[in-house]
Amino acid sequence: MATTTTTGASNSTDPPPPSSSSASAKTGFLKTCFNGVDVLSGSLVCHARSTEHGSWSSLAVFLAIAVICCYTGILLQRCMDASPLVTTYPDVGALAFGRRGRLLVAAFMYLELYLVAVDFLILEGDNLHKLFRGAGFRLGGLRVPRASPLVHWAGMPSAISLYSFCFSGHAVFPMIYNGMKERRKFPMVLFICFALSTLSYGFMGIVGYLMNGDALMSQVTLNLPSGKVSSKVAIYTTLVNPLTKYALVVAPIAEAIEASLGVLVRTALVVGTAVVALAVPFFADVVALTGALLSCTATMLLPILCYLRVRAKVGSRSRGWRRRPAWLLLWLVPPMLC
Repeated sequence: MATTTTTGASNSTDPPPPSSSSASAKTGFLKTCFNGVDVLSGSLVCHARSTEHGSWSSLAVFLAIAVICCYTGILLQRCMDASPLVTTYPDVGALAFGRRGRLLVAAFMYLELYLVAVDFLILEGDNLHKLFRGAGFRLGGLRVPRASPLVHWAGMPSAISLYSFCFSGHAVFPMIYNGMKERRKFPMVLFICFALSTLSYGFMGIVGYLMNGDALMSQVTLNLPSGKVSSKVAIYTTLVNPLTKYALVVAPIAEAIEASLGVLVRTALVVGTAVVALAVPFFADVVALTGALLSCTATMLLPILCYLRVRAKVGSRSRGWRRRPAWLLLWLVPPMLC
């Protein structure tokens, strides 16, 4: 059996076969798809707000961002296949640019995950307030809004930021990839996950905007009529969703620093996110900030840069047409971030 060296990336693009001891712990195709959709569907309730910011034409931008993020997810897989030592997103940065690359990717990744955890707490607080203390939210019922313009240019930057946040799952993709039984099917998993998530987001954005128009709030659940059983069911479902993801989002941050700071790190992280959520209780603003500063870079720009750098190091196997989309996006993504 061949041994694995630790001096660099392997020239083979095939992932190493899983050992027999870990094969039983791997997830199947359907479960991996479920995990991927779960990761990508975290901001479903605020997608209608994104459509309201940019109006109907922003849905074309949303579809473009979905395609770009799906492609950059595949680029992450190719980077991980370049070396059996790469298991996390910061490892990809280290493989591409050394220690500085690891620090840069880790900074964007962990700060993004931290703000996502804050977003979850704000989401919980807003919906609990709606459910039990919703005296301040009085709606005359659902309605079809008046004619709306095709484009809101002033709201387009906010819409792009919110759309980018919708697909900010790249920090978790390496863990999902490493947990697969059949890693060669990961591109198909990404395609299915992004397709289902895009359809869900698109449906929620269109219906939510049609029903509420300019009165749409940061979360579509806050526009639901109070006192109805169906509204309570929808809000309770929304409350459960962040609870199932909060620990998953915080875990990578805790694992990265608890070795040096002790066992109280997880508690400190939870307290810290709660304090930030109380200090900045504006869900849409925090989500837009996360999408603009972190998600766009972590999900689109960094995977492209790492892939091109890794391919330049590994050799000529991926020269030609396989690199052209990455080079094209390298010119298109930075203006989008600005």
